[in-house]
Amino acid sequence: MTISELMINEQIRDKEVRLIGTDGEQLGIMSAKEAMKLAMEADLDLVKIAPGAQPPVCKIIDYGKYRYELARREKEAKKKQRTIEIKEVRLSPNIDENDLNTKASAARKFITKGNKVKVTLRFRGREMSHVAQSRHILDDFAAKLTDIAVVDKPSKMEGRSLVMFLTEKR
Repeated sequence: MTISELMINEQIRDKEVRLIGTDGEQLGIMSAKEAMKLAMEADLDLVKIAPGAQPPVCKIIDYGKYRYELARREKEAKKKQRTIEIKEVRLSPNIDENDLNTKASAARKFITKGNKVKVTLRFRGREMSHVAQSRHILDDFAAKLTDIAVVDKPSKMEGRSLVMFLTEKR
């Protein structure tokens, strides 16, 4: 739940709410007005924390402090997540062994950093008639990286190129 979706004090229009006190104890189901009165007496805010529940759950807390805690938790969660990028390595059907090794070492770097690698074997002009003979290039490429990578999506034709995806071994 994001901070902007929270309802506080007078915004809560439900007839009945399940109330949780300041120290987390259940105060039972009561009308929203009674809950509001209890919050006012404690000099705190009434915050709806579970609007989907039946009846909705409200808590008596310091709203500013609660917002700060939520923001901190969201920031912490964002720190821990990583986006996986797709890096592309392009090959041609008449690639030499040394060039293939160079491209494989570049792909190795990408995979060790946790990215996916899209290996594209591009055909131009008359090379299109030799697609079947060129499949082994992608197989060799995958074989060079078997120690750290696994074929995520096997090679398939997309337009004028053969495409294969590699991901890190788990």
